[in-house]
Amino acid sequence: MDRKIVDVNELCVNDIPIVGGKGANLGELTRAGFPVPNAFVLTTSAYDYFIKKANLFEKINEELKSIDRSSDDSLTAASERIRDIFETCEIPKDLKEDIVKSYNKLFGKGKEGFVAVRSSATAEDLPDASFAGQQETYLNVHGEEDLFDKVRKCWSSLFTARAIAYREKQGFAHEDVKLAVVVQKMVNSEVSGIMFTVDPNSGVKEIVIEAGYGLGEAIVGGEVTPDTYKVDKNTMKVKKKRISTQKWKYTKDPKDGHTVKVDIPDEKQKLQKIDDRRVSEVAEIGRQIEIHYDKPMDMEWCIEDNKVYIVQARPITAVGDSATNETIETEAASEDILTTGLGASPGLASGKVVIFDMSMSLDVVKDGDVLVTTMTMPDMVPAMSRAAAIVTNEGGMTCHAAIISRELGTPCVVGTTNATNILKNGQVITVDGTTGTVYKGDLAKKGSSDATPAATQVVMAESAPITGTGVMVNMSIPTKAEEVAALPVDGVGLMRSEFLFTNYVGEHPMAMIAEGRSDEMIDKLADGISKVCRAFYPRKVVLRTSDFKTNEYRDMKGGSDYEPSEDNPMIGWRGCSRYVSPDYKDAFICELKAIKKVRTEMGMKNLCVMLPFIRTVEEVEEITAMMNEIGLKRSKDFKLYFMAEVPANIFMADEFSKYCDGFSIGSNDLTQLTMGADRDSDILGRMGYFDERNEAVKRAISHLIKVAHANGVTVGICGQGPSVYPEFTEFLVREGIDYVSLNPDTVIKTKKLIASTEQKIILDELRNLRNKL
Repeated sequence: MDRKIVDVNELCVNDIPIVGGKGANLGELTRAGFPVPNAFVLTTSAYDYFIKKANLFEKINEELKSIDRSSDDSLTAASERIRDIFETCEIPKDLKEDIVKSYNKLFGKGKEGFVAVRSSATAEDLPDASFAGQQETYLNVHGEEDLFDKVRKCWSSLFTARAIAYREKQGFAHEDVKLAVVVQKMVNSEVSGIMFTVDPNSGVKEIVIEAGYGLGEAIVGGEVTPDTYKVDKNTMKVKKKRISTQKWKYTKDPKDGHTVKVDIPDEKQKLQKIDDRRVSEVAEIGRQIEIHYDKPMDMEWCIEDNKVYIVQARPITAVGDSATNETIETEAASEDILTTGLGASPGLASGKVVIFDMSMSLDVVKDGDVLVTTMTMPDMVPAMSRAAAIVTNEGGMTCHAAIISRELGTPCVVGTTNATNILKNGQVITVDGTTGTVYKGDLAKKGSSDATPAATQVVMAESAPITGTGVMVNMSIPTKAEEVAALPVDGVGLMRSEFLFTNYVGEHPMAMIAEGRSDEMIDKLADGISKVCRAFYPRKVVLRTSDFKTNEYRDMKGGSDYEPSEDNPMIGWRGCSRYVSPDYKDAFICELKAIKKVRTEMGMKNLCVMLPFIRTVEEVEEITAMMNEIGLKRSKDFKLYFMAEVPANIFMADEFSKYCDGFSIGSNDLTQLTMGADRDSDILGRMGYFDERNEAVKRAISHLIKVAHANGVTVGICGQGPSVYPEFTEFLVREGIDYVSLNPDTVIKTKKLIASTEQKIILDELRNLRNKL
């Protein structure tokens, strides 16, 4: 796009390269119907145009080369010179005229209203990087000249010291990160705040809302400690709250419109900022946004004239997991506790205190120190990255200190109110970012055989690259769901109902029905399913309905009365053939009712269904009718998938595609039936007949992917192949598989393999293109 200015309602989340993360997400929200103030965006083309007209980048590069990377003072000085270069250059006349036209559209020609001018970098708010607070925002901007000035200041903020340092640390080339500017109609907030759709510290699947009086900049900047409300995602009720004292707020001066700091009346300082009804309303908007994006989200919200607005949204870039992070397990005496606050970034670290204020050089904070300050500012990121832990007087779970600490993996406690007074320079302390506690000395973990110092880093799951191919996980045991959900996966690609029957029900379903215990079975199945859905929410969970063979069903309590004996149960009465049989249909109906209960009564709309071992289209039509009767109809938020494991699924993929949203390849059964090789036969296995890498099986998979994509449905794989054979995974990626679902222990290494394969594909395509040219 060459347009220099675009209205926000023309944008969507895919427009990050031209309008940055903030602009793209606001456009996405606007088009989806969420309450977003009107806005327009100066695109990266406007930024490029300004840079080119003023011939700036040559001067910028000279300043960047002059920086002494070992000195924060040198970095700061170079940043100031670069920003001066920006702010002394005039915006080209034709671009000014375009800005004025868009500004007039917000308020009407001849009227000058108030706007917020927000920076939106092209590498900002990405799923794998957060530029939180690095570029600048200006509130209550009024009039054309003020707007021009703030636009230039936003552009120049791409070269703040903190932004330069962060890009170099993360490996972003300076010339590759460009800046768009969002000009948004100003909301003069009576109350405002931030919302996460998962707890950013613990990873618990609950909505966390922070609220304070006035404009949200005080909360974002950590200048005040907000109220914190935690909302249960199932009931949407407030289950926990922490009410803070707020003595002042930022608001618009009624005289000249500038942002001013005003005192809050004594009688309001200790009150809950918004009532529980309003908390639930804000939480529901957040939940719907999370569903729309299909991922955990971080949002800024505000209220004016009794209406809630969303002024920013982005994917959450760093979430703690208290189950995998260390904490102090020794029974420390109460006198060892120096201060407490909010655990804002999990983990455990010890070090020497450095009490910092903004008059000091960042160079005073050395590697391994504990940074203690009233609140952190974006300029402090270089020092924060060296600190072993961070403790602040002010701030909540979503303040600058909390967000940056979680991304850095640095233990952090915020909102202590007194850390800078209680703690002393040079004092050795231990910070527990999980519980929000600061202790005397260098504490050892409970159970240690000697006084080993506490770890100085958060214990995090091994990092994994971002991939274009989706990566999901196979789930068996619901009690392990929280642990598995901590993996960097897109959801559950295969949850087997069989394990629910063996672990939660324990009896043959038809025997329970005969005893009048259908409701008991439905409740037990729903309980097991919901554990997994809740752990992974809002990520998708695909439940494969039961696929026991007759010999497996006979072994269940009461099973011998209902199951025939089959010589080859592997290709016998299983999967969908059971569901349409009058001898089993009632049991399948109970499964469907359990699924409906989880989705409707428990609110887990991330649950989808997959049918196994489908032989005919007629089966599908009959089962679909049964599902519709229960109230399980395919829709935007309820997907139906088919296992692709019978050759008929491959040959008739175009017909089956009409009844489903996607296929999931069961590579074990597909190999068995393509090769005519019993998967349980040791003889054939040793002879090499049972191997997913066989050319015939691979051709079947290639055909399925091609036909399915031509008919607008997806193809994944949930069989063992990708977890076992790296070369098979590479083949799938090259064929265009949409996702793979893996055993939990192979997720990280397979993601790395997929990322490597995708890079090879891109390089191959570039070479081919070059050869053609």
